[in-house]
Amino acid sequence: MLDCKKFRWPAVSLLVIIEGASITGVSLEHEVLLHPRYFGPNLLNTVKQKLFSELEGTCTGKTGFVIAVTTIDNIGAGKVVPGTGFVKYPIKYKAILFRPFKGEVVDAVVTQVNKVGIFTEVGPLSCFISRHSIPADMEFDPNSNPPCYKTKDEDIVIQQDDEIRLRIVGTRVDAADIFAIGTLMDDYLGLIS
Repeated sequence: MLDCKKFRWPAVSLLVIIEGASITGVSLEHEVLLHPRYFGPNLLNTVKQKLFSELEGTCTGKTGFVIAVTTIDNIGAGKVVPGTGFVKYPIKYKAILFRPFKGEVVDAVVTQVNKVGIFTEVGPLSCFISRHSIPADMEFDPNSNPPCYKTKDEDIVIQQDDEIRLRIVGTRVDAADIFAIGTLMDDYLGLIS
């Protein structure tokens, strides 16, 4: 199963995000290639474990991040790959996917703060907030340890490991990753207290 410790989900969003529109459960297909040494009484368990290890925690631009494989609907008959002895098993399964979209409000964990902006993680998604998308009353303070963005009266301070709420203003989808750009320039966005 999925090692949840590999992603940094804000504690506040763990319960809320499962009901959000960007996390969905869908039916998908995948083929698992299995070496002959695994043929035996535990063949089906091996195919299932290989499916989990190949997919969970990965990302495709088309479907998004695979958070967890929830059910395996069907493991088809394996077909021998000519000349190799390997067998290819078609599998139909359901998975929980995370695919962020423009305009979505999410909770994130701050991973780095510098004069250019704030870098965050929303589970497996990396998100950058430019200094131009941070409210004007917040200034970068390079002399604090760790560096932070703060208001003049230091009422609000955003630094590494803080949880913030942001709005996604754009995404870039690559073949194996999704990257987002966010903003704090809206009502109810910013530090989660």
